[in-house]
Amino acid sequence: MEEITPAYGVGPLLAIAAGAVALLLLLIIKFRVHALIALVLVSVLTAVATRIPLNELVDTLMDGFGSTLAEVGLLVGLGAMIGRLLEVTGGADVLANSLVNRFGEKRAPLALGVAALFFGFPIFLDAAFVVFVPIIFSVATRFGGSVLLYALPPLGAFAVMHAFVPPHPGPVSAAEFLDADMGLVLLVGLVIAVPTWYLAGYVGGKMIGRRVDLAVPALSLPGAPGTNSGTGGDSADGGPSGGNSAGGDSAGGGPATGELPYPRFRTVIAILLLPMVLIFLDTGLNTLGTAGVVDADATWVQALRVLGATPIALLVTALVSLVVLGRGRSRASVENIVNGALAPVCAIILITGAGGMFGEVLYVSGIGQALAETLKDLGIPLILAAFLISTGLRVAQGSATVALTTTAGLIAPTLAATEGVTPLYRALLVITLACGATVLSHVNDSGFWLVGRYLGMDVKTTLKTWTVLETLIGVIGFGLVLVLNIFA
Repeated sequence: MEEITPAYGVGPLLAIAAGAVALLLLLIIKFRVHALIALVLVSVLTAVATRIPLNELVDTLMDGFGSTLAEVGLLVGLGAMIGRLLEVTGGADVLANSLVNRFGEKRAPLALGVAALFFGFPIFLDAAFVVFVPIIFSVATRFGGSVLLYALPPLGAFAVMHAFVPPHPGPVSAAEFLDADMGLVLLVGLVIAVPTWYLAGYVGGKMIGRRVDLAVPALSLPGAPGTNSGTGGDSADGGPSGGNSAGGDSAGGGPATGELPYPRFRTVIAILLLPMVLIFLDTGLNTLGTAGVVDADATWVQALRVLGATPIALLVTALVSLVVLGRGRSRASVENIVNGALAPVCAIILITGAGGMFGEVLYVSGIGQALAETLKDLGIPLILAAFLISTGLRVAQGSATVALTTTAGLIAPTLAATEGVTPLYRALLVITLACGATVLSHVNDSGFWLVGRYLGMDVKTTLKTWTVLETLIGVIGFGLVLVLNIFA
């Protein structure tokens, strides 16, 4: 919908925006209201407070919610399916053990981190970590030393991929809100994610691991080490893999604990790289067409660009995964596996849609334009303001998804009112929000407890390790954003 004539001046509009964010935090933190309900309620109240006409109020809310889900829901759902298929069929074991064997004992933490970078492309941080825990503990027991030496590098890899790289919901939703090119976001995200992981996750993780000596814990948690459940490919719910066997380059990819073999190492790598190659194809042809190197209107160019569009690229990858990774399994078991991938992401998809609803209200009401004028008058760059707002929301309420979607919705109208914005700047702004939503994970973040619980750490130790790691990732990532911003 088009922006209406604001009912108030800049000061009252900004006061309403501040009150809306404060109310959102109060509902989530103090009263423990689910983020979806809180975002919808605050969106309605903000629309009323800014005097959006009542006959346009519901349409405004639905436009924001629906347009966001149209893009985000499909990408996140397909990405989750691909990740779940790789998880259940033993792709993590194949990646990690094959790379550890190649890199050797001294570089085992590096090998685990590199494996996690690949495996973390389609899989959410928490699910990827749970699958990797038995592998981490097995390698730590095999080579000795603090378990953190082997746990923090892959944790850092999962964190940067989850925060910076599509098809994860954070960068996907932010790209949708800020009208950023998904292929460029993927490229910029990878360019920033890899050095960020090396500096924060690998170098920083090893430094933390050497200072904090932590033994391999004896856990008996569901899906944790000690529950050697095999590939789980034919269980009723398509359960997660659990065995520690690897054999990445054997003819069958190494025997799993069940009858079905693990996929080959090169098969796992090919599936993980396929969507990246297709998406880059779209971005590359778009660049060549703009430069006049190829005819942008040619049928073959348009056909390849359609193939490289993010939803189509993920669809192609999902179909390939079903055929290749589902080989030897019944159709019912494969269906159970992909069905099991969707339930955990439904809440994230709906929260992201509610964030789009909030953003639409901020735009239509004129709050975004008011914020743009204020930042311009104060001389604060939008990219710095975005990082600080995202960081503040992350620290206040814990959820990176809520912090990212709320901040994206808040600054999207401001970005729309800014002249001379380049595609690279939009992509960098997406990663900026992800950096802010990553730092200072603490006791109000579910990831804080997940990592601490599985590694057997108390709160103090988790703060000294996981919290420091997440903060390093956010700060170093933002530093690299500022360097690339010179060329935007």
